[in-house]
Amino acid sequence: MGAGHGYKHPDMSAGTDNQPLRTPWGLMILLGALTAMGPVAIDMYLPSLPAIGRELNAPASQIQGTVAAFLAGMAVGQFFYGPASDRFGRRAPLLLGVTIYVAASMACALTNSAETLLVGRFVQALGACAGGVVSRAVLRDQFGHTQTARMLSILMLTMGLAPILAPLVGGLLLMVGSWRLIFWFMAAFGVVVGVAMLLRLKETRSEATRLQAESENPFRAYVALLRQKRLVGYALAGGLNGAVLFTYISTAPGLVIDIYGVPPAAFGLIFGLNAAAVIGANQVNRYVLRHRAPDAIVVVASLAALSVAAVLAMATLVGVDGPWVVLPLIFVLLSSYGFIQGNTVAGALSVDPLRAGSASSLLGGASFGVGALASSLAAAFHDGTPRPMALIMLAALAGSRLAFTGWAYPKARRS
Repeated sequence: MGAGHGYKHPDMSAGTDNQPLRTPWGLMILLGALTAMGPVAIDMYLPSLPAIGRELNAPASQIQGTVAAFLAGMAVGQFFYGPASDRFGRRAPLLLGVTIYVAASMACALTNSAETLLVGRFVQALGACAGGVVSRAVLRDQFGHTQTARMLSILMLTMGLAPILAPLVGGLLLMVGSWRLIFWFMAAFGVVVGVAMLLRLKETRSEATRLQAESENPFRAYVALLRQKRLVGYALAGGLNGAVLFTYISTAPGLVIDIYGVPPAAFGLIFGLNAAAVIGANQVNRYVLRHRAPDAIVVVASLAALSVAAVLAMATLVGVDGPWVVLPLIFVLLSSYGFIQGNTVAGALSVDPLRAGSASSLLGGASFGVGALASSLAAAFHDGTPRPMALIMLAALAGSRLAFTGWAYPKARRS
């Protein structure tokens, strides 16, 4: 069995999976901080994008491209940490990721060109993604399907403070220093989280997972996972829903500050309010899970999200695209993330528990890969209106709904 104290194999929890259990808050806060390395790196520097462009003498499109570069790095890095955590344990890949994150943050703080910042952000993401990948595997090591969904909702509560606080902290740092101070802050955050991980996180990987990982190379593990249509359905449903969030993140500064004329200081408040929508929905989802299965929640939430996205797209197409129409609809739309993301992740991880690390990588890669594509499309078709953003969100949610109802949900009902 695993070396971690209190480890429980997934099969052992199956009989009590629907019963509420005591929340391990210490573990959840630590995993939330590790997972938050990515959101902190994405959100904290958003208020500084115009200042970075001015100092580095780069156009807005090139600086906005650093967001897409970060998402691309998050997508690529995912595929390493999952198989590594299955084979070598959960702690070692986390330590490697934190180290890369700290070093790249320092490099970004010292850069003098937009090109090197682009590279630095990509490498920073290669380190940041370790937290999310391994944290999901740690949870699946210890909980069954429904309990994992509940723990993921709690994880969003702890790590969800990052999208709320990060832009505010970034704005405050800009008031006392340059944008470079933001990256020094990220480096310090990585050091604190890394030390906490070394001191507090115990190994949870099971012996069965280790033997499975050693019996096949990562490529064979991914092929085996991709052959399972139910898992692919969950991955695409969650990834395409996540693309809505990433599209908003990449377009929010231009939409709110440039198009709607909101001051940068107030941007953090609007951004935080939308992050609160995601967190609140996750906590509602946590309680609904006491009465409804995760898949049943996704069925309703995905249809509701698609309906709201259709209204948003129609409003922008007919020219009713002012802030008092678009921003409230985005608020409602982003709430769907709280009802879909954790439940689809838990569903995917339940398909093949012995490959939990590799499955977590596949989920993260799908999420950030689709997110990077959606962000790039939003930047490429930017026309000074919220219309491209709205249409991309509609297409992503339509794909999410089709993937879930076509591949994941029918198989779940028969199982």
